[in-house]
Amino acid sequence: MAATQHDNTVAAQSSINIGHRQQHKGQEALNMASILQKLMTPLVSGNPEPPRNKVTVVGVGQVGMACAVSILLRELADELALVDVMEDKLKGEIMDLQHGSLFLKTPKIVAGKDYSVTANSRIVVVTAGVRQQEGESRLNLVQRNVNIFKHIVPQIIKHSPNCIIIVVSNPVDVLTYVTWKLSGLPKHRVIGSGTNLDSARFRYLMADKLGIHTTSFNGWILGEHGDTSVPVWSGANVAGVNLQTLNPDIGTDADQENWKETHKQVVDSAYEVIKLKGYTNWAIGLSVADLIESLIRNMNRIHPVSTMVKGMYGVKDEVYLSLPCVLNAGGVASVINMTLTDDEIGQLKQSADTLWGIQKDLTDV
Repeated sequence: MAATQHDNTVAAQSSINIGHRQQHKGQEALNMASILQKLMTPLVSGNPEPPRNKVTVVGVGQVGMACAVSILLRELADELALVDVMEDKLKGEIMDLQHGSLFLKTPKIVAGKDYSVTANSRIVVVTAGVRQQEGESRLNLVQRNVNIFKHIVPQIIKHSPNCIIIVVSNPVDVLTYVTWKLSGLPKHRVIGSGTNLDSARFRYLMADKLGIHTTSFNGWILGEHGDTSVPVWSGANVAGVNLQTLNPDIGTDADQENWKETHKQVVDSAYEVIKLKGYTNWAIGLSVADLIESLIRNMNRIHPVSTMVKGMYGVKDEVYLSLPCVLNAGGVASVINMTLTDDEIGQLKQSADTLWGIQKDLTDV
């Protein structure tokens, strides 16, 4: 009986405390309103202007946060939204970024589990997805990610029907195709990060061997972001000097200088970084921010990104692959028709066939 009386007393006291806290919060709100009224004289009535360059990042894992930080440091958005199903991680990341807002030029950073927080986004970056498990087939991995995207993509379109979607999740080419199918958006507004990073790795490695800065070597990796990517040796040049004219065997097995090894390093580099630190994130974050800059600022710059290639270079299936694309405010404005060798075109077709072999067996797309 005494225990029951004690419990009732504790419950009553708890109720009083909650009441006091609510009253205190209400008083704080009144005081805040009073301060605002004394501090400012509004000159414009009505709702504030909506964001014009809002960017959303879906997924706050290592890659998602690298994208977010890169976007913030490049000052590309007037509002950044983060979305994830892991509420504690999401809350921790958003608090951490907001605490650094003094050092940033992005006026508003928001986050939420509900996709309403993404409303009116101009660009949505999708980094969410599951990782490949040991012994898991690539098809099974893709199918698991398809099931996740079936929830994500309709929510994006519901709240931002006019957005451009950049898919970063792997396997990126297949998931970009999936996003295009699920979204109903025109193909020029669904872009995969593709080989933008592969090409950056290629340019760094080649420039390093040549003893010049990365920006001074011009070279492209096309096709799949993965094992069947295609190095365009016929177009590799420094200051307009085509390296193939200096070494006709460059990139082939007959090349005594073994430049082909550089492409192998590009393909293996992600595996190497993952082996060393557990994941890749900084380079892809910087790469994505570079794509967003071209879109947000209507720059008409050319990037090797994943786009619908059916009808190009003899590809007959609906496949997303990386080709040099002109990016501006509307998305992919055009695709550059590179002069490729027969061997390079054959490799590109092989890349397309590899991806179609996975896509054709997907369900619910």
